[in-house]
Amino acid sequence: MVQARDISGGIHFHGDSRRDSPKPRQLPGDIRGFVNRGEELGRLDALLADGEGETGGLDEALAVSVCVLAGTAGVGKTSLALRWAHRTLARFPDGQLYVNLRGYDPGAPITPQEALHRFLSTLGVPAGAIPADPEAGAALYRSLLAGRRMLVILDNAATVGQVRPLLPGAAGSLALVTSRSRLSGLAVRDGAHTLTLGTLDEPEAVALLSAVTAAYRPQDNRDQLVELARLCARLPLALRIAAERAASRPRMGLDDLIRDLRDESVLWEALSVGDDEEAEAVRTVFAWSYRALPPDAARLFRLLGLHPGAEFGAAAAGVLDGGLGIGRVRHLLDVLVGAHLLEQTAPDRYEFHDLLRAYAADQVRQEESLESREAALRRVVVWYLHSADAAQTWINSQEAHIPLDPPGDDLTPASFADYEEAMRWYEAERGNLLAATRAAEEAGLDVIAWQLPAVLRSVHMLLNPFEEWLAMSRIGLRAARRLGDRAAEAELLESLGMACTQSHRLSEGAEYHQGALAARRETGDRLGEALSLNDIGLIHLRGRRLEAAKDQFEQAAARFQELGAAQWQAVVTSNLAEVTYELARTEEASGFVERALAMHRELGNQGGEGNALRILSAVQRDRGQADEALRSAEAALDIARTHRNHMWEGYWLLELGRAQRANGELDAALVSFQRAASLQRRLGDQAREARAWHGAGETYRRLGRPGEAADFHRRAAAVHRELDDLWHAALALDGLAGALREADEGDGTRAAEEARRHWAEALRALASYDDPRAVTLRERVSAALVQ
Repeated sequence: MVQARDISGGIHFHGDSRRDSPKPRQLPGDIRGFVNRGEELGRLDALLADGEGETGGLDEALAVSVCVLAGTAGVGKTSLALRWAHRTLARFPDGQLYVNLRGYDPGAPITPQEALHRFLSTLGVPAGAIPADPEAGAALYRSLLAGRRMLVILDNAATVGQVRPLLPGAAGSLALVTSRSRLSGLAVRDGAHTLTLGTLDEPEAVALLSAVTAAYRPQDNRDQLVELARLCARLPLALRIAAERAASRPRMGLDDLIRDLRDESVLWEALSVGDDEEAEAVRTVFAWSYRALPPDAARLFRLLGLHPGAEFGAAAAGVLDGGLGIGRVRHLLDVLVGAHLLEQTAPDRYEFHDLLRAYAADQVRQEESLESREAALRRVVVWYLHSADAAQTWINSQEAHIPLDPPGDDLTPASFADYEEAMRWYEAERGNLLAATRAAEEAGLDVIAWQLPAVLRSVHMLLNPFEEWLAMSRIGLRAARRLGDRAAEAELLESLGMACTQSHRLSEGAEYHQGALAARRETGDRLGEALSLNDIGLIHLRGRRLEAAKDQFEQAAARFQELGAAQWQAVVTSNLAEVTYELARTEEASGFVERALAMHRELGNQGGEGNALRILSAVQRDRGQADEALRSAEAALDIARTHRNHMWEGYWLLELGRAQRANGELDAALVSFQRAASLQRRLGDQAREARAWHGAGETYRRLGRPGEAADFHRRAAAVHRELDDLWHAALALDGLAGALREADEGDGTRAAEEARRHWAEALRALASYDDPRAVTLRERVSAALVQ
């Protein structure tokens, strides 16, 4: 027999709900050649040791829950944090979270909401289930960390506001924050411990230089190393760059290298790192190292300052330069990594230290013409646009492509062998796709600024990354309006409407779809007008405004028929079948669904066929044709699994579970609802996940296990209340009340009183509905209340 804990898709009602939770391991690699900072490492160790009691338990193991590592830029805050984190992995067995907040980066800093989205995703929360409200997101994050021992590294924070929503809320976990500021507000309000890093003392600075150079330059004497350390202001970042240059020129005397560094007279204005001596030292070391690069490596370095995102791969780097082959680009990237001017964070992933990114951006402004800079930025955003279009072909091949201008003869977008490769590219580049959209808007490239989100809509609608979907679509909408392109505006309004619909913001979604409809009518886009009518109908269907939905579908159907749009005619006929089924017009629904099924089969549209089979199964159940209903639902699932489409499978499994229950196959029904809940959780559709829980509850009631049924109905009701879905909340509350009454062994008990409260709430939820199914349910609930 399938147990309740298996059905909930990660929400367990018995036992330990954490045992299968993800254990993130997000730490970047340990620092190669790290030396010194022994005193500071000891002080960090004391955060663990000072509070340790006899049991060494969770609450006793930390003296504080927040520590700020403060110090000037380049002083080695991140290196110290990562070295200590790797030394103490065993003390945080539930995982490590890491984010570079980029508070001092020349580009846009990471917002607390963006960081929360990343952390919640890592902790197993699907994109669509992440709250849009920042406070709700922070509360969910704290709940997920409660009772765990996790290390959270918040690197390069600029303000307290960037940090506070990301702090753990309970004892056991530690947030380690690095910042150029002391962030005093964290100490005052959050009890943070502050550790301020100074520059290295002379012996430590010399030891760092020696750690890098000794194997290549054993002849260097201490006095020379002392002088080199002084010229670097004993800052670890500058010391490492200088040491790498010295190690790469083993036959050049250190006196000569020091003379070059001392004589470096070009000081750059882009950096501000603290007091004047440190600022001058860092600028001078950067210039000294940069000017020693081969010309093509130096050009790539400065052009990378134009890349819109924080990290990049070799292909994007090569696009910025234009004429370089990928092999040559990888070689030049290796040169930059070897010079310590660039960091390689993973295979084919690179990023700058924020100071070096600022320096590169300044160099490209000084050494490249405006035309050259504009051409490089345009090349890279066009590359992202066409690469995203290529990814769409695999990720959501059924959606139509946005017409694009050719990328140009000198530009080769990414290409993909299969779905998995396209998805890996999208996951790696999704932050850059948002950054590229922003960069296109800032550069006045409005056509690209609207096309990128329009292309990605077909991906977003499958994966539900609501925050970036909405952000990109709003940028695109602004761009389309600046262009006065009403057709493009309609595309973006439709995208925003879909995002709001799928995130259950129905009234907002309706406004966007009405805007798209108006734009399409203005431009005479009859097909687009019909699509918008269908979209508005779907909004009404989700909100159970059934007669309004039917009216919109009928208008859309008439236009599709006039235009000879056979595929869309089949789609809207399925929608008419669904709305008439919900209106309890079973015979009318049967006619629509049979026509839709024949149309989809004639067109070879298996996705549409599967959806029609789902509706047909529901109609057959209503008519008492349980065997036929099961066969129809099974045929739909065969299509979903053949296409490996989890969205179809997760939705159609709900109907399979109902058909199995109607046939008395209760164990099989539980398995179907379990799989549906799991898939919907992964897809981020909270409403459909809750419907799977409700289905499990109904099945447990049939099994004579009302206690377990009540658990599932209670969870489903809570989600539907949160989503303001009154219809499904009423269904779940009715199921919960019935389960509680069945579990009650005597009159007047607490369970019976609770059942009456839930039925009363269900009646209030049903008050706004007047369709036949709602009327029948209201009458039944009213009768139950007086029993």
